[in-house]
Formats: sequence, structure tokens, C-alpha cells
Amino acid sequence: MTQYQTFIAEQTLTIGAKTYTAKDMTSPSDNEPSVLQILFREQYGNESFQASLADFLAEWFSPSETVEVQTSGSTGTPKKLFVEKQRMMNSAKLTVSFLNLQENDEALLCMPLKYIAGKMMVVRALVAKLRLIVINPCGHPMQNIGTIPEFSAMIPLQIYNSLQNPTEKEKLKQIKHLIIGGGSIERSMENELKNFPHAVWSTYGMTETLSHIALRRLNGKSASQWYTPFDNVTLSVSPDEALVINAPLVCPQILQTNDIVEFNQKGQFRILGRKDNTINTGGVKVQIEQIEAALYPFLPFPFLITSVPDPKFGERIVLLLENSSASYPQILKEAMKKGFDALPAYWQPKQTLFVSSLPMTETGKPNRIAARQLALQK
Repeated sequence: MTQYQTFIAEQTLTIGAKTYTAKDMTSPSDNEPSVLQILFREQYGNESFQASLADFLAEWFSPSETVEVQTSGSTGTPKKLFVEKQRMMNSAKLTVSFLNLQENDEALLCMPLKYIAGKMMVVRALVAKLRLIVINPCGHPMQNIGTIPEFSAMIPLQIYNSLQNPTEKEKLKQIKHLIIGGGSIERSMENELKNFPHAVWSTYGMTETLSHIALRRLNGKSASQWYTPFDNVTLSVSPDEALVINAPLVCPQILQTNDIVEFNQKGQFRILGRKDNTINTGGVKVQIEQIEAALYPFLPFPFLITSVPDPKFGERIVLLLENSSASYPQILKEAMKKGFDALPAYWQPKQTLFVSSLPMTETGKPNRIAARQLALQK
């Protein structure tokens, strides 16, 4: 048995008031369920989130050196990857160390275990002996929670929903270490989070980096637009200004990302947009994310920017709006005028299309491929 397998075999997991050992979470054979799989299915049902947690733990304590994860599909077809358990533990230790989490701190698991973010919350609890609070993944994770955890990871949609409800917002403010990942954080949300009393962080990473490799503070005196990479992470920029990641503790390959970045003198970086979200219109390259960020203060309705082919400009910038916004024609007209006037001429959408709902991925990110397809259909 290797050193890391011995370490895994000694791991325990506390959920609520009950602590489970590796023996409870290990399947005796491929055809037999673990004690926890039997227990959770009897208590919560075969299709419950708790059953999926027991299944992941059985996979974690299996002899295999890897775990299967799936990418979110925000910019391409979702795909399955097999990642090393040792590297997942390395990633967990980096986060635990950066946030200074302590044994017996309570951690909230409220994201699906299909993706790396949910899996990594469980691995952090195993590695650091955190006490896990399990909530069915939903848009309002703070709604029925009793005990406030020291640590939680959420997607922007969950944060947005919680901020709309005064009771949920107060609970959210009590979390001592809150990390937000899986999508961009809008300016208005960031403004609301600035006055939170405890640390709130935006994460940067992807499935291949086993969650995040950098964090930026959203509130307090250390609030910043710049991401600080973890120790043992080396970053550089490619000739086309995209971020290159060398993080050997969590990924065996050097990763060429599609994120257009710039660095400061401290070695921190900020994201300007994605290379595959660049629109070449009339010979000028513009970033979808930068247009959206500039329009956001003016448009009080859900929207996305995309593009379609254009015989004159090469690509035509298109504004997608949810149908509900058409019910407020005067407000929409005034908002769009103010927003468009604030944009450089070559950033301004040349066409506005109404859609029943904006295409999003399961993890709450804009589905850029589906957005472009919608625009092409219309």
C-alpha cells in the first residue's frame, strides 16, 4: 500500500453528529455496497443527494488511484476526466492552508457531486477533518440551514438568491470563509458583498486544476480585482495574451487556458475575458465579458452578449434579452440608450433579440455555444 493509500485508509468523515470510518465508506467488492451506501439509501432514498455522496465516498475509498469528474461544458462539450486522488488531496491542502481552516470547522456541501467543486468540498473535509453539513444542491442553500458553517463554497447563482432574502442574507454574512466559483461575479453582487464582516473570496480555476489555483478577496481592506495564486503555482502568458498555468501539485500537464489576462508587479493577475469569447467586428477585437460588464450597471434585465456572422462587419454583436424585459418597453428603451451611449461605438450591439430564457450550464455559467446558436436561429 502506497503512502497516500495509507493516508486515505485512515481518513474519517463527520456528517452532523456521526463520524464514519473508512470501513463504513468502503465497498467490500465491486458488487457490494458500502455500509454508508446502504444506510443513506434506506434513510434518504436511492436518488437522494446523500446517496450520491455515499457513492462518491465508495469511489474515493476504492483501490483506484483516480476519480472520475466531468467538466461543466460552459464553452464546449462536457467531457469526463480521470484525476488522481493524490492531486485532489494536494489541492485540498492548498485551500485549507490558504484559508487557515481548522480541524472540526464545519463545512457546507451544497453543490452537486457530479462536478469537481462538490467533490473537492468532500475531500477538504476528509483531509482537514472538517465537519460536513450536507444540503441538497439548490438555489437557496441557506434557506433551511440551522448551524452556520465556518466554511462554504457556492456558485454566483446561490449567492444571488441568498442576497435577495433578508434572512438568508444574514445567515450568509455569518460564514467565516466563503468562496465563490463556477462563474463570473457581477459588479452589483460584488458591491453587496463588500460590507460582509467575514472573508469572501472569488476563485479562479477549472476542472483540470481540481477546483481553484488562485483567489481574490471581495471584501474588507484586502479587496482586490487581482487574483493571488497559491504557492507552488507558476503562471505565465502566451503570445496571444492567454494565461498559462504550471501547477504540478494538482495537474501533471502545463495548461494553456483561453483566458485573456494581465499581470501586476506582485505576480497577481486579472481576467479580461476568454479568447473564445472574442468578437472580431469590423477588424476590431472586443471581449464579450467586457461588453457585458459595461452594460450591467444600466440594464435591469437578464441579458447576454453573443455574435452572428455579418457580411459587412465579419461578426455582428448581438444582445440577447429575456422575454420578460419586453413587458417594460419604456424602461428597456431608456436603459439600452444609456448603456449603449456608455460603450465605444465598436462595442455597441447591432441587433437585439428576445429569448424565452438565457442559456446557462448546470453550474450557473452562461452557455456561450447555446447563446450563439439561439442568435443564429433567430
